[in-house]
Amino acid sequence: MRKTLKVSKEKYYGTGRRKTSTARVYMMVGTGRFMVNNRPLEDYIQRETLRMVLEQPLEATNTMGKFDIYVNVQGGGSTGQAGAILHGLSRALLEFNADFRPILKSAGFLTRDARQVERKKFGRHKARRAHQFSKR
Repeated sequence: MRKTLKVSKEKYYGTGRRKTSTARVYMMVGTGRFMVNNRPLEDYIQRETLRMVLEQPLEATNTMGKFDIYVNVQGGGSTGQAGAILHGLSRALLEFNADFRPILKSAGFLTRDARQVERKKFGRHKARRAHQFSKR
């Protein structure tokens, strides 16, 4: 009879939302790999500033390079998706260690940004922009 060695990797999960984007973040103890939609973070998000923003919760909690992070994100544009990943990552860190709550909360990473695009109304150019007034 052969014994199989089971390596249990505990997963930590967090859902993040921003505008119309939704990110599902899976985090497990590892080497610091960051994959977004089965692509490395550098390939998926081109803007350096957005990548730096995504690393802020890890730097604030001193967990940089300690987790493998896998993200599924859909909807919206690159900025909205980055915001959703940030929110989901912060929630996953909170699931890993509840003591991180004051750090993440004071930095504003746990707050859901509820702003949405206002719908366009009929008789107008955009949501609020009216047609140009002409006296004649």
